[in-house]
Amino acid sequence: MSVVRRFVCVGIWLSFLFPQWASAEVVRVEIRECGPFADGCVFGRSGPYERIVGRLHFEVNPAETLNAGITDLQRAPRNAAGRVEFWSDFFLLKPVDPARGNRRLLYDVNNRGNKLALWTFNEARGNNPSTAADAGNGFLMREGWSVLWCGWSGDVMPGDDRLLAGFPVAKENGQPITGKIHAEICRDEPVGSSPLYWTPWALSNVYPPVSLDTRQAKLTMRPKRSEPAVEIPPDQWAFARLEGDKPVADAGSVWVKGGLRPGWLYELVYEGQEPRVSGLGFAAVRDGASFFRYEKADRHETANPLAGAIERAHIFGISQSGRFVNHFVYDGFNTDERQRIVFDGALSHVSGSGRGLFNHRFGMSTLCAGHHENLLTPSESFPFTTLPQSDPVTVRSGDLLARARAQGHVPKIMFTQTSTEYWTRGASLLHTDVAGTKDVELDPNARLYVVAGAQHLGGTPTDRGLYQNPRNPLNDRPYVLRALLVALDQWASADKPPPESRYPRIADGTLVDLETFRKQFPQIPGVQLPAGYYMPLRLDFGPRWLTEGIADCVPPNVGPAYRTLVPAVDADGNEVAGIRLPDVAVPLATYTGWNLRSAEAGAEGMLAPFNGSYLVFPATREQRLQTGDPRPSVAERYPTREAYLARVTEAILQLREQRLLLPEDAVALLKAAAEHQRQLATGSTLPHKTLKFKS
Repeated sequence: MSVVRRFVCVGIWLSFLFPQWASAEVVRVEIRECGPFADGCVFGRSGPYERIVGRLHFEVNPAETLNAGITDLQRAPRNAAGRVEFWSDFFLLKPVDPARGNRRLLYDVNNRGNKLALWTFNEARGNNPSTAADAGNGFLMREGWSVLWCGWSGDVMPGDDRLLAGFPVAKENGQPITGKIHAEICRDEPVGSSPLYWTPWALSNVYPPVSLDTRQAKLTMRPKRSEPAVEIPPDQWAFARLEGDKPVADAGSVWVKGGLRPGWLYELVYEGQEPRVSGLGFAAVRDGASFFRYEKADRHETANPLAGAIERAHIFGISQSGRFVNHFVYDGFNTDERQRIVFDGALSHVSGSGRGLFNHRFGMSTLCAGHHENLLTPSESFPFTTLPQSDPVTVRSGDLLARARAQGHVPKIMFTQTSTEYWTRGASLLHTDVAGTKDVELDPNARLYVVAGAQHLGGTPTDRGLYQNPRNPLNDRPYVLRALLVALDQWASADKPPPESRYPRIADGTLVDLETFRKQFPQIPGVQLPAGYYMPLRLDFGPRWLTEGIADCVPPNVGPAYRTLVPAVDADGNEVAGIRLPDVAVPLATYTGWNLRSAEAGAEGMLAPFNGSYLVFPATREQRLQTGDPRPSVAERYPTREAYLARVTEAILQLREQRLLLPEDAVALLKAAAEHQRQLATGSTLPHKTLKFKS
């Protein structure tokens, strides 16, 4: 490391000439690593970047009004000053020369400990960004953003460079707190045992049972929630994991004699203990971001690496992390303890209408409900809209922005969805009444953009036989998100209005019920249509749930479902409302936000939770007639290669004019369309390898 670089890194450890103690509750910044990012690569006008890795140590005052909503905070252990201590890993990328940056901080809400902002905006991969490859196309760096991550979930287990957070365990009068916990397990493949909370992305720290004696718990199984549950006798299962062919005691796993059946729902109710004060995750994000935005140094005179370099800050989250963004704003954490705004803008991506179990006793942040799985998880809870609404069944009222509005710190907020969120995440509730009978307008500080036909997850990884239809490749590149991030910053910083919202509505017939959708969708040979989709249930966890975050009814009492709707489609089966990317505007296939579980994965015909379908058009008229496909063939739609490319070009230019594509991405899409046209002409691209345009 050069002398200059050593001086810069050592300087971060030192105070400024006249340090001031931070008012935000970061009491100590522990810097473990400081060095060049991407081997000193120069990112255009922003110059080289550096990465700073460490841990933030916090204290919060339980008597502070802004902390009053943190579940079990009053039951957490306190230090000699009467404060509650906790910690959070952090990871920061910033320009070496702050003057060359854009004076903007992008806080990326990690997803189960994984960093996603670079993946999304830079088309990069890697959970420990350090090399030029980890920078991807370098969009955020070329634009001069400082990018911050910190741990917020106590569920996250160590490994794979995930960000961790350490929260205290609540106690009642110094004694351990216990309570009933409901957990549901659903695996897509046959397994002999399973962790209680399993996802493909990471395992979770569970709340351990008071006893491993299965007679003190209850495990049931059923193929679908509509079927009656059957109890598994206590001697036929154990708190254990399978090693080889033998079960080994494990408080975080369940073993079932004969194995767990694919697609079946296994529901466990047990007496758990040691609840983490998980709501401190909101405080970690609030106080961590506030420290990096506003303060000069911590209480020990360690300098803030971004001191004086940030004018605006924005928060971004995908899926679970997007639900965190919604909940963070809903619970009033966008105001710090000096009554300053934390984030000027918020971008909540593919969050549906959800929030989550982020601030509840025994809550597991990783959980979310779907059409088939975890229907008793309250990841979608009233209120749903950004303006006041009421629920005539529960006689409740409210809105997502009420607390932020009362505090005077409503961020400019963008919700971006794909088609999948309408099928499996209840997205329509964000902009309709709870009965699904009329549209509800958005708050003036909110915008909603739906990418027509896209799916929740990008890319096309191996499906392991889970899906009935080929998986949808749409939504594997972040063109629209890049444009909207720029628009969000201009909106929050300079009050420049962003593009108008683009989403389906009841009033114009672009948001419909299932019966209408099934009538609209073309009868494509061999394609089974959904027989249902996710409608969140009204769940009653008892009298303390809404006021204290404590469940007294486990599992919850189930009330009627909220009514959700899905996007209308054209004669090709492609959605008519929202942002129609060139793939949908000038299609070679039908793109859907839904896919069905296969027989191999169990629960056949139920919706797969996160993926859409990709149903290619016939290549020629002859092929269409032979198969009985009602959709015009590719050759019938585009008589020449030039005709196809001209229509794609027009669609791209329209998106650019609407500020839904950046100039560089419009150029990239035009180049990609020309290459795709060339491949189609030479027959080198599936699925239309036999397609021959006329010359």
